[in-house]
Amino acid sequence: MGKKAIGIDIGGTGIKGALVDIKSGKLLSDRLRYETPEGGRPKDIAKVLQALISELPKIKDDLAVGICFPAVVQHGRTLSAANVSKDWIGLDAASLFTKELRRHVHVMNDADAAGLAEAKFGAAKAKRGLTIMTTLGTGIGSALIYDGVLIPNSELGHLEIDGIDYESKAAFSAKERENLSWDQWAERLQKYYSKLEALLVPDLFIVGGGVSKQHEEFLPKLHLKTKIIPAETRNSAGILGAAYLANRNSDD
Repeated sequence: MGKKAIGIDIGGTGIKGALVDIKSGKLLSDRLRYETPEGGRPKDIAKVLQALISELPKIKDDLAVGICFPAVVQHGRTLSAANVSKDWIGLDAASLFTKELRRHVHVMNDADAAGLAEAKFGAAKAKRGLTIMTTLGTGIGSALIYDGVLIPNSELGHLEIDGIDYESKAAFSAKERENLSWDQWAERLQKYYSKLEALLVPDLFIVGGGVSKQHEEFLPKLHLKTKIIPAETRNSAGILGAAYLANRNSDD
């Protein structure tokens, strides 16, 4: 297995990427950021990725590229699309990017990438049993890690609680939209994590997303049997997880 790969994190507003040391989980370049092109159409995003990769230092032609994306991804095909063009739904994204970038490409869900980063380089490293990673942002992303192995596309943000898709109540966007206090938001998070705990009985919860930087404002307010801690890989999580998986799969 090589020691380097390119990681790219595609979001609805920004696209971030860097060269990654797979052994250490460190970035070997600056984390570059481009605006997501208006409309978020596949070929427009592919052009941005070409430009981003061209800026990275000393990139070999055979270096694998991992791309994480706000969608359910099955065998390289994007089955949904959040905050990007609906043209992604049902698209063979891995083949598109492989053709446009002329490199081995692996595409995965963004929350799965964050969970994998935590399992290999962050708070879940060497943890046994079931870890549930959740990302609190516009929605709620989730990743299941069992004994260090990713179980993809869990989509646990869409749990139905009180008859509704509960990410509409418990995502960070709901706190902002409804101007909730930390205490009010924590009450909703308590209901959400209690439901997850009852259904899956995890050994550890990890909370990511930008709001995890303010974890002291809400995590101590939660009362669970399961330990719940903030993510460690932060803004680089998607880049690290995508790069790790692309590097591993390129050697399969």
